[in-house]
Amino acid sequence: MSQANGFELAGVIGMPVAHSRSPTIHNFWLNAHGLRGAYVPLAVQPERLKDALAGLVALGFRGCNVTMPHKQTAMPLLHRVNDTARRIGAVNTIVVEADGTLSGFNNDGNGFVQSLRDARPNWRADEGPVLLLGAGGAARAVVVALLENGARDIRICNRTTEKAQAIAAEFGTAIISTVAWDDRSAAVADVALLINSTDRGMIGKPALEIDLGRLSAKTLVADLIYTPLETPFLVDARGRGCTTVNGLGLLLNQARLAFEAWFGVLPDVTPELIKAIQATF
Repeated sequence: MSQANGFELAGVIGMPVAHSRSPTIHNFWLNAHGLRGAYVPLAVQPERLKDALAGLVALGFRGCNVTMPHKQTAMPLLHRVNDTARRIGAVNTIVVEADGTLSGFNNDGNGFVQSLRDARPNWRADEGPVLLLGAGGAARAVVVALLENGARDIRICNRTTEKAQAIAAEFGTAIISTVAWDDRSAAVADVALLINSTDRGMIGKPALEIDLGRLSAKTLVADLIYTPLETPFLVDARGRGCTTVNGLGLLLNQARLAFEAWFGVLPDVTPELIKAIQATF
C-alpha cells in the first residue's frame, strides 16, 4: 500500500528505538535505489501498539520493523503471520498489503543463516554439532532457522537450564539437547558451529566468560552482538584460527529481506553502507 504521491514510508516500531541502526540502513538503500521516501523510528508505548499498527495503513506505510517490547505482542494484532514467525513466537517485520491488511514475518533467523553463508559460502547446518549459548528470543530465531536448514544436532547451553530445556521440549529432543552452563568450556571441543546469543560482551555488559582452549580452528564462531563489532569472544576465537561472524551480518541480511518485501528491490550490502553504519558507533 503506497502513498499516492510516490513517497515511500517505512519505519521501526519499538520502545525505545533511538538506538536502532535500521534508519541508517534503510534510508541508505532508499537513496541508493532512487526511491523517494523515508524510514523513520516510531517510539510506541505498549498500550498504543494496536493504534500504531492501524496508523501504518492510514498513513500509507509500506510496513515496518518491530523491535522490543512489541515482537510478541504484535502477533495477535496482525491479519496473518507466516509459519517461521509463528514457530519463533515473534515478528520482526510487518508488511502492509495492497488491501490494507497486515502480514507478519520474522527474518532474524534467515538473516543469521545468510551471515554464516556470507562468511563461509559452503556452510551447511548439518555438517556437525551446533553449540548455542543462550536461550532467549534471539536463540529461538536461530534454532528455528537451523532446523529449517537441516540441522541434526543442536546443543543449547544457558545459565537457566529450564529455559534451554523448554526450547528442546518444544522443538524436538531428538535433535536438540541441553548442556549445563558450567560445562560450556568443555562443550566447545567437537562443535562445527559455536554461537553466542547472550548479551555478554555487549557494550556496557561484562564479557562472556568461556575458555576456548578446546576449540577447533575449523569451528565457525558467531556472535549475535554488533555493539561492539568485535567482542572479546570473537577476538579470542579468531586468535585460535577460527572464521568468525559478528551480529552486523544478521542485522543487514534481515534488513535486506524486509526492504525487498516493502519496496520490491533486494538491496546489496556495500562497503559504503558498512562505513555509514560504523559511523553511528
